[in-house]
Amino acid sequence: RGMLDETLVIWGGEFGRTPMAQGDGRDHHIKGFSIWMAGGGVRGGIAHGATDELGYMAVEDVVSVHDLHATMLHLLGIDHTKLTFKFLGRDFRLTDVDGEVVKDLLA
Repeated sequence: RGMLDETLVIWGGEFGRTPMAQGDGRDHHIKGFSIWMAGGGVRGGIAHGATDELGYMAVEDVVSVHDLHATMLHLLGIDHTKLTFKFLGRDFRLTDVDGEVVKDLLA
């Protein structure tokens, strides 16, 4: 019906879990985790990036949080370089100065 063509779906969290058990479980982990994206201009059927053999550290096609935000905004039709907010009299970008659209994720 085409609804997914105009709807961006993102599922994930702000961190993963360490690959090794610690006491009662696994701890928060920011160096390697997964996010699922579909529709809204996302290229389907791919896995982007990879971790080391332990699943501890992202080592291939690493995407920063700023890159993810830039890509999300791009897919929503917003230029991330122009989206700013003022704080203490200075303009800041949500994607900071190093956020880039991850073109490999685009359909």
